[in-house]
Amino acid sequence: MAIKNKKEDEKISLLLEDLSTLEGYVHDLFSFSPLPICFVSPIGVILEANPAFEKISNFRADEIIGEPIERLFQKDQIKELTRDTLERGFVEGKEMTFFPKEKGKAVVQAFTRTRRDEKGKAVGYFLGLFDLTKIKKTEEELKKAQVALLNMLEDTEEARRKSEEERSKTLAIITNFTDGLLLFDKERKLVMMNPQAENFLRVKSKKIIGKSVLELSKFKNIKGLVDILGKEVKKVFRKEWEIEENFILEVSTVPLMTEGKETGTLVVLHDVSREKIIERLKTEFVSISAHQLRTPLSAIKWSLRMLLDGDLGEITEEQREYIEKTYKSNERMIALINSLLNVTRIEEGRFLYRPVLTRIDKITESVIEMLQGEAKRKQIDMRFKKEKGLPKVLVDTEKIKLVIQNLVDNAIKYTLPGGRIEIFLRRIKEGIEFSVKDTGVGIPKKQKERVFSKFFRGANVIRLETEGSGLGLFIAKNIVEAHGGKIWFKSKEGKGTTFYFTLPIKAEFEEFLEKF
Repeated sequence: MAIKNKKEDEKISLLLEDLSTLEGYVHDLFSFSPLPICFVSPIGVILEANPAFEKISNFRADEIIGEPIERLFQKDQIKELTRDTLERGFVEGKEMTFFPKEKGKAVVQAFTRTRRDEKGKAVGYFLGLFDLTKIKKTEEELKKAQVALLNMLEDTEEARRKSEEERSKTLAIITNFTDGLLLFDKERKLVMMNPQAENFLRVKSKKIIGKSVLELSKFKNIKGLVDILGKEVKKVFRKEWEIEENFILEVSTVPLMTEGKETGTLVVLHDVSREKIIERLKTEFVSISAHQLRTPLSAIKWSLRMLLDGDLGEITEEQREYIEKTYKSNERMIALINSLLNVTRIEEGRFLYRPVLTRIDKITESVIEMLQGEAKRKQIDMRFKKEKGLPKVLVDTEKIKLVIQNLVDNAIKYTLPGGRIEIFLRRIKEGIEFSVKDTGVGIPKKQKERVFSKFFRGANVIRLETEGSGLGLFIAKNIVEAHGGKIWFKSKEGKGTTFYFTLPIKAEFEEFLEKF
């Protein structure tokens, strides 16, 4: 009897192991499925979402889980979908309008399947989506191609008539286009100018049509544009031209090609005055808000410091533990506020203001000394090497120190215990090159283009639950470029990352010196 029970226990144990393995397979399938899937409760609340659903919705999992599914669909459509699913058990291929975060809207096909408990009661349903946007676009393109092919079969007179109609439409579009348009031929002479360009430049087209770029420079209102375009009407993309206060045009050029040969250049003048005013107001709002927040946070900091130092009386170890946690949280808030203030200064173009001739190796050594304790705590081998006889550079010391601190701190933060960090300083033809190489988690290949953008944090970094605002590299890039240098990186996910930046030496800094 005991042997029989033992065999039954072994069978049950094996079944439980198989069940656990199956659950793991199901979870992996859910997580790595390219099809966007989420699980919705009977009352329409999102309970779970896979990475593909996060991507199509543009929401992170922590943003969308717990939210009503109505947030992503038209209310009447999702109500009908939920009702049909719970009544029939499934819905297949229902076409719906989908509203991803900050991406307008898209057309998707919805597939659902009811999930029931052991008693057969519906506990929610799985919702899978198939993006039809490209298919719809392709259908539209095919329809247009079909129309074009039919037009090609019409007789010559009909084709000529339609050609004239299209020409009239094009002229109407150019005439009424909200952007200013100027067309230069291959000889760099102005051959066309629409009314909006006349309004922007405050000159009538009949006065300047047929004139070369050099001849246009004699006109006061056009000289600034000629300075941007150059004698050869060079390639320009979204170059800002401030004609007067609160009137800013964005200048772009488009080469016109015929059978592989350039036949002219189209210059587009886009009015961005309103956007720039809004951007300035936004920056001012962030700056004022950050300043207003920093004052009470500083007061909180010193009050907590007094408590920890015993200036207000003895405290228990339990009280000290809670106060220290509060102090660290307050410090993180102050650091975030400082980062926001740095971003506003960058956007206002007033970030560098104390350039001095100094040694970059001394700045680097002070940063390493400050962060060495954290590296040792994580058992990270951090080493610094430099070439002898490095020349001095003209820099804003505090700002360059902030760049190095951000790069080294990131290397420590994203390198696992037992890893290695190597910091180098060397002389190159362009000036001085700084690099910091780590054996950390690396940067996902698909996210490399966003590394220096505001508020970016890698998906693998977020999973590590490390702290950060996503502003450090954005600030570092602007500081380096403001010094006339450049910053870049090389990375392989799971293997590590190397960040580099260069600074010009004094002889290459004459233009920078003239600003001060």
